[in-house]
Amino acid sequence: MDDRLWDTVYAFYADTFYRHGHDPYLNLPFFKLLAASMPERLMLKVARIGREPIAVAIFFIGDDALFGRYWGAGGNYHSLHFETCYYQGIEYCIDKKLQRFEPGTQGEHKVPRGFVPTLMSSAHFVADQRFAAAIRDFAARESRGVDRYAAAVSEHVPYHRAPDEELQL
Repeated sequence: MDDRLWDTVYAFYADTFYRHGHDPYLNLPFFKLLAASMPERLMLKVARIGREPIAVAIFFIGDDALFGRYWGAGGNYHSLHFETCYYQGIEYCIDKKLQRFEPGTQGEHKVPRGFVPTLMSSAHFVADQRFAAAIRDFAARESRGVDRYAAAVSEHVPYHRAPDEELQL
């Protein structure tokens, strides 16, 4: 990865945020610093037409898992997102015998490709008790919606599910 390629990769990453109405929250120096200080933990899949980069998927490598997180492209290429972000990640995990692949948050498009949503929790300290109470109230309401959503999505998981009584071992 030379500076020119990093500039291109970052432009792809940033454009994805801009197209969805957000500013990118990581900057180019961050990615370069990460690549310099932890190269064994960073993997980029750069798609090209000839020698010209057209898209990138940015992954982070853990001890037993691959974490896919960022994507960007210089155009609209049919199925390239899935190939670059998911199928290449799966292939890498199989090749390196990693235990799991976490493809990142959001996206119903991941379910038909075998990625089942996992419910997560987090803990935060909010010093202002009035604000903490408002957040707690919102989180409780949102939690019910997330549970309903997860149940609905699980109906579309592409794996065979035996009736409960057949699952006894």
